[in-house]
Amino acid sequence: MMKKLLPILVLLLSVQSFSQNLDPLRTNDYYAQQKWVDSIMSSMTIEEKIGQLFMVQAYSNKDTVHENFIKKMINEYHVGNLIFMQGTPDKQAELTNDYQAISKIPMLIGFDGEWGLDMRLKNTYRFPWNMTLGSIQEDKLIYEFGKHLGKHCKRLGIHVNFAPVVDINTNPENPIIGNRSFGEDKVNVTQKAIAFSQGMQSVGVLGTAKHFPGHGDTATDSHIGLPVLNFDMDRLEAIELYPYKRIFDGGVGGVMTAHLSIPVLESNPKLPTSLSKKVVTDLLKEKLGFLGLIFTDGLNMKGAANYSTSAEIDLAAIQAGNDILLIPQDVPATVELMKTSLSNGTLSEDRINESVRKILLAKYKVGLHQYQPIDTLNLVEELSTVQDEILHRDLVKASMTVIKNKKKILPVEDLEKNKKIAYVALGDDSGDDFLNILRKYTKITKVSGEKLDKIVSELEDFDLVIIGYHKSNKHPWKSYKFSNQELVWLHEIARKNKTILSVFASPYSLLDVKSYNNLEGILVAYQNSKKAQEIAAQTIFGAIAANGKLPVSIKKEFPVGTGFTTKNLQRLQYTIPEEVGMSSEKLSKIDSVAEVVLKEKMAPGLQVLVARKGKVIYEKSFGFHTNKKKDTVRNSDLYDVASLTKILASLPMLMKAEEDKKIPLNASLRDILPKFKKSNKDTVTVQEILSHYGRLQAWIPFYTHTQDSITKKNLNKFYSKKKTKKYSIQVAENLYLNKSYKDSIYKYIKEADQRERVGYKYSDLGYYLFKEALERKYRKSLDELVQREFYQSLGADRMTYLPLQKFEKKEIVPTEKDTYFRNQLLHGYVHDMGAAMQGGVGGHAGLFSNANDIAKLMQMYLQKGYYGGKRYFKASTFEKFNKRYYASEEVRRGLGFDKPQLNPDIKATCGCVSDESFGHSGFTGTYTWADPQSGIVYVFLSNRVYPTMENRGLVKEDIRTEVQRLIQEAILPE
Repeated sequence: MMKKLLPILVLLLSVQSFSQNLDPLRTNDYYAQQKWVDSIMSSMTIEEKIGQLFMVQAYSNKDTVHENFIKKMINEYHVGNLIFMQGTPDKQAELTNDYQAISKIPMLIGFDGEWGLDMRLKNTYRFPWNMTLGSIQEDKLIYEFGKHLGKHCKRLGIHVNFAPVVDINTNPENPIIGNRSFGEDKVNVTQKAIAFSQGMQSVGVLGTAKHFPGHGDTATDSHIGLPVLNFDMDRLEAIELYPYKRIFDGGVGGVMTAHLSIPVLESNPKLPTSLSKKVVTDLLKEKLGFLGLIFTDGLNMKGAANYSTSAEIDLAAIQAGNDILLIPQDVPATVELMKTSLSNGTLSEDRINESVRKILLAKYKVGLHQYQPIDTLNLVEELSTVQDEILHRDLVKASMTVIKNKKKILPVEDLEKNKKIAYVALGDDSGDDFLNILRKYTKITKVSGEKLDKIVSELEDFDLVIIGYHKSNKHPWKSYKFSNQELVWLHEIARKNKTILSVFASPYSLLDVKSYNNLEGILVAYQNSKKAQEIAAQTIFGAIAANGKLPVSIKKEFPVGTGFTTKNLQRLQYTIPEEVGMSSEKLSKIDSVAEVVLKEKMAPGLQVLVARKGKVIYEKSFGFHTNKKKDTVRNSDLYDVASLTKILASLPMLMKAEEDKKIPLNASLRDILPKFKKSNKDTVTVQEILSHYGRLQAWIPFYTHTQDSITKKNLNKFYSKKKTKKYSIQVAENLYLNKSYKDSIYKYIKEADQRERVGYKYSDLGYYLFKEALERKYRKSLDELVQREFYQSLGADRMTYLPLQKFEKKEIVPTEKDTYFRNQLLHGYVHDMGAAMQGGVGGHAGLFSNANDIAKLMQMYLQKGYYGGKRYFKASTFEKFNKRYYASEEVRRGLGFDKPQLNPDIKATCGCVSDESFGHSGFTGTYTWADPQSGIVYVFLSNRVYPTMENRGLVKEDIRTEVQRLIQEAILPE
């Protein structure tokens, strides 16, 4: 007997399983769910059942009159569901708890949050619009978006979100859908909608596909009228209806019916599809087999409200087959009309029971059978998390869409060829965030004006023009169109200049552009959010690769799906700490250290930058240029970096020279500088000097040899207040050194005694010699060499010798009030005396920079000679220099690079970085370090020598390495 029953049992189980898959409201514990529903329904009055059909509009930003109205709806009319509109999350949570407390049956709370709770509520999170998301090729990201939004809803006690929009937006002039659609490609829209709804429902919040049967090809806003779709059935099935069967198979819990007039579906031209039995029951429920909840669109919308009285509209909606009346306008009248209709037979209780049962199934599915009030502790903070921010950035990155890329202009790779780049802003919104990040990569000049002729004239000298088209990001219905003047300007600028256009608006904005021929590159960034601006700038310069595809077509030139994949050039990105596994909270401790530095006057100001895995995650400036507190320190300001010059200028050139076989590591000093033959240094090797193992003196105070030994005043035979042919070396403002003294410097070095004791001794002297050797080998001055070979192509436009030749004083931080040599505040002139006597260009000092540009070169080292699409030297060359050759002699240094201490009593680092790490410190209060193991680049810049070099608090308190320790502690466990 059991053998005969087994196949039947298996069949029944498979049918049950199949049925359960089709019914999105069923739970895994279906029998318990049914039992709960049956128990509720058996105790309900007809008035209570009718009340379950309403979802009334509630606000959290209105007065007690409104709140009392909602309570009356619940108490007197048994309203079973609420949709919250404008307000704030904390107030909504408070009201939800109050309303749920007086409701006999827990209410379904609905919400219209297509791109996040921000669609209705202040102080909540906003994700990108669907049009932006439609360009993304990884549907897993859309799933995650749905999941995050679902978590927000669930945290706020929302059970149904009226999303996703599945309308196929084939009409660019659609006034109400547009940016709310995933695009015009039905397959893409469907895949995105399924991924989104499944992500949201994975955390227990029902999705609602809308607007059935399709609102994408309308020219009328259904909020103000009844749109008409004059399509035949073949067209509807091919386009508008295409997503629904598939998203039903994907398990979406709800559908929202639209207020449309579609003659092929409903012959009565005045009857909206939302009120049509042919559409809701015959098509949606029977033909398409949808078993989930069916909501009307808002019944306050003119597309429905113009049809009849509110009560008659509500009755018609239920008779048509809808389950929940969204935003009914007259609940009391509707209740009376339904009761009358029940008594006269025009409405059956079975029809009401069918919907009530589905509503209760849904309530069980979202957990209302075990209702708990909303926990309001930390509510607002938990609705906007770091994880949301990371996902948002990932979504925007994946959306970047390059639709034109003539001669592969994107990403902008060759900064030597594109030396002069201009930015022009079009549109009526700000592009400041875009420009700020563009300037992280190279010098960008903003060109603006009210007259086209003036702008075109100014742009003549530029190699490249980047145009940002910026339109309001306030909401997706804001105008995105170019003005006629802007179209003319765009045409004229592109006609005369190599031009990249970055569109921070709907891609439909490009429809009005008459010709795209003169535009070399077009990047569609979709929205003018801060993130979109920042990420678009990073995409243009190749820090981020573009992978997006156009979700709509723009004329014949750019069909749907257009999108060029661009290269990642491994330039620095700019993001948040958590994206690279670090804690914002822990990094903020750096701020506290900075405040101590300022309070204790260890330095008037400072810059700190931290990058990890090629991404800048902390970049802040503190304090002022001097103790006068007049000029605040900005991230763009330049500091005298002192001995960092060794690894930022001399060392990269020495690596190149080693590869070029011009200055081999095993070469002796006499080999690279013949004048040192037969000196006491002639056999010292390059490797020994770079390792500070060459027995050289630490330094020679050359300037004292040019002063009176008693008065300590500068001697007239060496100095002049004016520049002349004889006195041509500028040492400081209005102070010029006799040009013959250059030979004296090398003479002093040559004749200086060697240290008798073999071993480690840090020395500047070797870098005087390396400068001379490099300039002789390459026949250019060191400042010209590093600019040509490294800084220009790195985009290090704020790293330079002789900064006053390129920058205004207000952009340069002063160092010391010199009372011993130059007798002035050193402002834009190198602090190091020996470098000053070399005209400001020393191998050991003289460089000025901001933290960002130092990070570029340090990142290039981390990437073993590669950055921005260019290989500067071989990986093996970097490894050769980042090695200790005399560790057995207790020399911690690599070749040029400082390395972690071998003796724990020495504070070269925090003692918490890897042995592979490298960097350098500078006398003026600077420090930079990079660690291949952790991927961290750290830059600390200050003018701790202000007011004088006796200000040693920063050094005594080991501030630079203390900050390094805080950085290491901010790394999150994996």
